[in-house]
Amino acid sequence: MNGVRVYTNPEVTETLGAAGVFYSRRENGPYYRWCYEEKQWRVARVSSTAFSPRVLCTVSWKIVPAALRKRMVDHYED
Repeated sequence: MNGVRVYTNPEVTETLGAAGVFYSRRENGPYYRWCYEEKQWRVARVSSTAFSPRVLCTVSWKIVPAALRKRMVDHYED
């Protein structure tokens, strides 16, 4: 997806079931936290005051679950 990066936080074990937790950001936009709850991917904008992006590590788009990739495409659609 053009300009969108996906991250995980290796310093914190953030898992909900087997799906895990991911973060995303497009260019210089806000960060979003994605987690799998109640059989669907939920997204929330992350507050810059309660969040340090320096702890995040970029991950390959290939390891992002297919259902989450679809949600991200819909979310970032222009």
